[in-house]
Amino acid sequence: MATQNEAKLKTLLNNMKPGTVILASWLKKLGISGDLQKHYRKSGWLESIGRGAFKKPGEKIKWEGALYALQYQAKLNIHAGAITALSMQGLSHYFRLGTENVFLFAPRKINLPKWFLNNKWENPIRFYQTDFLPANLGLADYEEKNFTIKISSPERAILECLYLSPKVFDLVECYHLTEGLVNLKPKLVQQLLQQSKSVKTKRLFLFFSEKANHEWLRFIDLSSIDFGSGNRRITEKGVYLSKYQLSVPKELTEL
Repeated sequence: MATQNEAKLKTLLNNMKPGTVILASWLKKLGISGDLQKHYRKSGWLESIGRGAFKKPGEKIKWEGALYALQYQAKLNIHAGAITALSMQGLSHYFRLGTENVFLFAPRKINLPKWFLNNKWENPIRFYQTDFLPANLGLADYEEKNFTIKISSPERAILECLYLSPKVFDLVECYHLTEGLVNLKPKLVQQLLQQSKSVKTKRLFLFFSEKANHEWLRFIDLSSIDFGSGNRRITEKGVYLSKYQLSVPKELTEL
């Protein structure tokens, strides 16, 4: 029995990635029972951060380490996106990860667990449940020091920004973000636009990309993308752009 317990403790220690949350459900899959988890907590090998979640005692966990547990232990389709993902990839001049909101996205039926919601992370968390894009399309691996998490590729991230605009993100800021995306992958842009359910997002993206005169836009087959019908009013008092069937703030047309 002692040898078996030593083996399970070794399993625990070998699977505790520095800076990450360890989920009780995941430990059970590794053969570490609920009773043994309680024993490890009392013995100082684990520290609870909420029901069903632990960390290494004395270790400070950031949102990235919590997201890792959601993605790779709980197998949830939750990822960092929008301005957060752009900033992590060095593509935003507007954002500083130190104190800014972190934007997480998931399909509509997926919720953040209580242990995640109840913890006070270094960055405020903004969580959006939406199916305007397929859950796994356009995600990229982001390497932290001891682990990897899934975030939006630049192609997906800018669409997420536009989806949340103008209520969450300023449209002028979104244009400048789009203007800086000179190396987007046309094939992925094509896939995302074809499968996006948000007409507003697709029209804004096309308007901004054409205005920025991006070279990669030449390789997009616009005829295969559904841009919907009818007008879309982005702002009450704006300029109407007949080509895109959009009413946008006047300052956008003056850039």
